[in-house]
Amino acid sequence: MMAGLKKYPDMKDSGVEWLGDVPEHWELRRTKTVLGVRSQKGFPDEPMLAATQTKGVVRKEQYENRTVLALKDLHLLKLVRVRDFVISLRSFQGGIEYAREQGIISPAYTILFAENPDDQEFLAHLFKSKPYIENLGLFVTGIRQGQNIDYEKLSRAEIPLPPLSEQTGIVRYLNYVDRRVRRYSRAKQKLIKLLEEQKQAIIHRAVTRGLDPDVPMKDSGVEWLGDVPEHWEVRRVKQCAKTISKGTTPSTEGREIVDSGPVRFLKAENVTSLGIQDSPLAFIDEETDRMLKRSRLHLGDVLFVIAGATLGKTSLVSKSILPANTNQAVAFIRPNSKIDSSYLEFWLQTPRIKEQIWLNAVQSAQPNLSMGDLGEFACPLPSSSEQTVIVQHLEDVTTDIDTAIARTHRKIELLSEYRTRLLADVVTGKLDVREAAENLPDEPVDIEEPEELLENGDDLPEEIDSIPQEVEA
Repeated sequence: MMAGLKKYPDMKDSGVEWLGDVPEHWELRRTKTVLGVRSQKGFPDEPMLAATQTKGVVRKEQYENRTVLALKDLHLLKLVRVRDFVISLRSFQGGIEYAREQGIISPAYTILFAENPDDQEFLAHLFKSKPYIENLGLFVTGIRQGQNIDYEKLSRAEIPLPPLSEQTGIVRYLNYVDRRVRRYSRAKQKLIKLLEEQKQAIIHRAVTRGLDPDVPMKDSGVEWLGDVPEHWEVRRVKQCAKTISKGTTPSTEGREIVDSGPVRFLKAENVTSLGIQDSPLAFIDEETDRMLKRSRLHLGDVLFVIAGATLGKTSLVSKSILPANTNQAVAFIRPNSKIDSSYLEFWLQTPRIKEQIWLNAVQSAQPNLSMGDLGEFACPLPSSSEQTVIVQHLEDVTTDIDTAIARTHRKIELLSEYRTRLLADVVTGKLDVREAAENLPDEPVDIEEPEELLENGDDLPEEIDSIPQEVEA
């Protein structure tokens, strides 16, 4: 798609640093001449809204109950109409949000509407483009949690505005690309799910039955575990551990997390089924590590997320990430001589353990599992030599699956990067999509219909489609 696009033949200097050159026939308009400010209050019966960076402005109940409902003074909240724009307290990070619902929202937010309704959809794309978001940083006031965008200053800033007929083509083209990106991403997410299920099935059989298909079985004595090989023991996780503990937030000790330093500081987001990931990167200094020595990690520790959306994710601590420490959302199990670290990590990935996690998790603002419950989980335990054989087998047979999962995740990331770059180039006039938009086929505008998943990268940009295909599940 991007490879076939051309530049505009005639360009001019916009005089706006973040924008650079724009097409000769595009207008440059002060924001306040394009947008009006809406400040209507006194609508307590309207639904509460939340401004999100990923979904726009939606009803709070659609936002996974992660926001706190205001229960009084609803008449003081501002009215938002469908297709309004909302500058929230996080807009300097993710852009100005587009309203998909009518309702009421925090009076701290600035509500805007397009003076010419025909400009709305182009502006919605512009306000979520990377160059525009970076430009918003120039208009931020306050520090840390008190940061907000000074709209009085922003209103005087210039923005590009193509002719209306050209806006229509730009919007049509970008919506077309969005539909394909989302469909392709959903198809790849489905593949990832199938690969992970296949991996879990392989692991589950190996750590509950061993590798001998004819081994005699016995009742484990644990209802949810079922039968295990006759010569195996069954122990609790706590009986296989020197310690089960969790991390601490440095701020409780008057210390800070930093962007670089001698000691890695791991969060729940770092713990994945593909190992410990680098993103997000966080560090603490050696003095903070000494103060948090109780949660200092050792080689072979098994990390287990005990709170949040990734509850139950596990990773093994390797030499490459040490020295390291962790926060309170991550527990670590330090195995004793009864169990191999890798065997324990494999066991904690099985579907039966996942079921027990969610049966025992406390559901509050975010799900969490106590270390006591974690320690009580049953664990089928072969001899040390058999554990070694099982671990080697699982590492051999799951390597291709892990590679396929990682490659598929990377394809999704590349596609997201492609879409971000394309959006920026189109709404700032660096690429001309007028001819491409005219030649697009007519199709339904609903981008969520599940039957329209693109397979094998069909109708996708060459730079994405040329990535090597996944290992077949």
